[in-house]
Amino acid sequence: MEVFSIDIRSWTASFRYPNLISGIQPTLEVPPLSTILGLINSAAGNYIEHKKLTIGYYFEFGAKATDLETIYMIDSKNGLPTNNAKSNVIKREFLFDTFLRLYIVDEELVNYLREPFYPLLLGRMNDLASVNIRSIEKKRLQPIENADKIRGQIIPFNNYFLPGTIQALPKYFSNSIPRQNLGTEAYSVINYQAKIQSNLTAYRDVVNGKEIDIFLHQLDFENL
Repeated sequence: MEVFSIDIRSWTASFRYPNLISGIQPTLEVPPLSTILGLINSAAGNYIEHKKLTIGYYFEFGAKATDLETIYMIDSKNGLPTNNAKSNVIKREFLFDTFLRLYIVDEELVNYLREPFYPLLLGRMNDLASVNIRSIEKKRLQPIENADKIRGQIIPFNNYFLPGTIQALPKYFSNSIPRQNLGTEAYSVINYQAKIQSNLTAYRDVVNGKEIDIFLHQLDFENL
């Protein structure tokens, strides 16, 4: 399989659990597909109407910690925000010293990442990321059956049933207001420190000196 690989780094990252809005705000240890596609939209400078898309990625981080954050809760009346707000302090998890390697087949998407239109974020507005331009290369990855080095990724739970944190995650969001989740399904969120034996076919690469089996997601937005 011929793919382009792109390395992206950030000091911090945070990937919130969907629908969790109160109490401590934990972070997923691997970004969902919607975050990756949002990153590409930011690089492109517009919303991309994907039809079919092949994409994979690997994610790791140096540490995980919890910070205190001030939030402002705005009152509403008849469904509209008012000028009344009150502050609150919550605990929020974040990841430090993060590394993301993307695997993309479509060269047009790669070109967006060479010269991003908007700043790239790995999570929230303060999680600024940067692309290592020198890392962008075209390579041929060899298929591995019964891949045994699956880690730092999310894998669809149905059909594969891999261990990990099981979480319902969207593939993408609509371009409408309010945004609508597209293609939500259950995924195994597999930490980069894991080493999972599987029955799936993946593609082996060497990432930061480690052999990693990359699962390539085949996304079909025409049939969502």
